Amino acid sequence: MNTPILNQSSIMPNLIARPLCRLSKGAIVLASMVVLLAGCAAAPLPPSVELQNAERAISSAEQAQVTRYTSTELNTARTELAAARSALLAENMLQAERLAVQAGLSAELAMVKAELLKARAVNTDMQQSIDALQQEAQRNLSGVKP
Repeated sequence: MNTPILNQSSIMPNLIARPLCRLSKGAIVLASMVVLLAGCAAAPLPPSVELQNAERAISSAEQAQVTRYTSTELNTARTELAAARSALLAENMLQAERLAVQAGLSAELAMVKAELLKARAVNTDMQQSIDALQQEAQRNLSGVKP
């Protein structure tokens, strides 16, 4: 009996080629569409909520008149919001979102810093009043003889 010796190198290409030949054009088109749609679904959405939050924070800071105490942070917030809008127009959604969030945080920082400076001013006024009362009390006590 002469058994033919099978050469593995001649079998493998046939085993690989057969399943690929069995794929229909419809299956290939369907697989391509699935890959394409998966890529589209991963695109980030416009950061409308973040932009609204930043606009609201800047508006609140303006209404609280924080520029009396600090204008640097509020100007930074305005600049970051403008940059976020530019990034949105350029369809760079991730950068637009990051800048919008940063603008909101800068506006909140302006509010907090203004509150701190207001509190310090009140503290200074109170301390001056206390000092004046202590001086007056000392004068009154020095004029009294035991």
